[in-house]
Amino acid sequence: MTHFVGALDQGTTSTRFAIFDPAGRLVAIHQREHRQIFPEPGWVEHDPLEILDRARAVIAAALGQASLDPADLVAIGITNQRETTVVWDRHTGRPIHNAIVWQDTRTDQLVAELGRPAGQDRFRAATGLPLATYFSGPKLRWILDHVPGARSQAEAGDLLFGTIDTWLIWNLTGGPGRGVHVTDVTNASRTQLMNLASLDWDEEILGALDIPRAMLPRIRSSSEVYGQIADGQLSGPAGGLAGVPIAGDLGDQHAALFGQTCFAVGEAKNTYGTGCFLLLNTGPVAVPSTQGLLTTVAYRLGDQPPVYALEGSIAIAGALVSWLRDNLGLIAASEEIEPLARTVPDNGGVYIVPAFSGLFAPYWRSEARGVIVGLTRFVNRGHIARAALEATAWQAREVVDAMRTDAQTTLAALKVDGGMVGNELLMQFQADVLGIPVIRPKVAETTALGAAYAAGLAVGVWSDLDALRANWQEDRTWAPMLDPADRERAFGWWTKAVSRTFDWLEPA
Repeated sequence: MTHFVGALDQGTTSTRFAIFDPAGRLVAIHQREHRQIFPEPGWVEHDPLEILDRARAVIAAALGQASLDPADLVAIGITNQRETTVVWDRHTGRPIHNAIVWQDTRTDQLVAELGRPAGQDRFRAATGLPLATYFSGPKLRWILDHVPGARSQAEAGDLLFGTIDTWLIWNLTGGPGRGVHVTDVTNASRTQLMNLASLDWDEEILGALDIPRAMLPRIRSSSEVYGQIADGQLSGPAGGLAGVPIAGDLGDQHAALFGQTCFAVGEAKNTYGTGCFLLLNTGPVAVPSTQGLLTTVAYRLGDQPPVYALEGSIAIAGALVSWLRDNLGLIAASEEIEPLARTVPDNGGVYIVPAFSGLFAPYWRSEARGVIVGLTRFVNRGHIARAALEATAWQAREVVDAMRTDAQTTLAALKVDGGMVGNELLMQFQADVLGIPVIRPKVAETTALGAAYAAGLAVGVWSDLDALRANWQEDRTWAPMLDPADRERAFGWWTKAVSRTFDWLEPA
């Protein structure tokens, strides 16, 4: 009997459920989008109940698509948009506020206040993270401070906090009275509340942010059985999944690293989605960054020691293409960006720096805002499209440069995944500006695959990491073709454009 493993991949714009066979091949996948809610400039929210409904729907649809019996599914892994923050009533299961999304900047003043005693790096030694609006801890504090009655409820033990993985696991394992309240080390490492050394919540930081520890989930490894799907949580063909273990949990970028089988020190992957996230495996050592990168937990398997990574987080990648489509009407569909960009031989001197919610790695400038520079009467739609694609590659170049300095290593190649890797113009330009090969795997759904791998390892579908490595196959490699002198000249123009985004807003 073939054993299949499912992966619930809950992302920034959509939720999908994927089913994989023991060879790591995709058997079925179903996806549904959810609303993006923008109550005020800089605020981004999701409806947690809508996300839960989408999760239930895609599980049922994927099972039906594959014509699988629920008994064929032996485990489920979960991967998720990471820093997005949910607070809900433990007795009713109702959220007390919309989820505050990782892109949201409403905590900018709180972040500035927290940094006044010791600067942006106040908690970096413990957490590996600079103070920024990106992370969950300040978002949780904002909810406690601004939702009427939230703080008193939290102090009474009536409220629970979690990132999206925690919200989904709690509900799928039974919800009020039964749900398992857990997260894994990768998601916990993105809250700015977990100590990287102890892998536990940091009491000093909890005190500084005035967050009751009782709200927080238990921190577990990325690959173990957390609980089982409860009766009544799923309907239709998915109803028979009651009793199936949820056995994998990783933040989306960590899951992609795992799915790309970057298990050796010095191996790196870049995921091109709404944002762009480049992770470098640093092994058992949590390497502190002096170059604006994040030190994070890559994954932890059962009771084994954790594996760490350096990460460069870029807020806007594919979202810039969506902006050209939805806000400017430059294209009607995202797929049109590549043919439009190919109508011109270069960017015509145009550079776009999409600092829509400030600059993330390696700058961490929350006051920055996006710019388009180099405009002349010569510039047309094709140049704008090409500059938008190039912006993602240049941002990745800055991160790779920082990683080379922090880790004292040279990347031999970069594995890539995510929605934008089908854009071959972008992939070639990425290889050109990095000066190293860029490699796309045959299985593009590496985030879901990583969650499935973690769950399957926990229940014995795969015996060890070597079995996962054996599944990985290359689809295409792009070798650098740009003259190094031309590359560095263009990079100089890019960094000049980035400098124009600084200090757009007055300091908080």
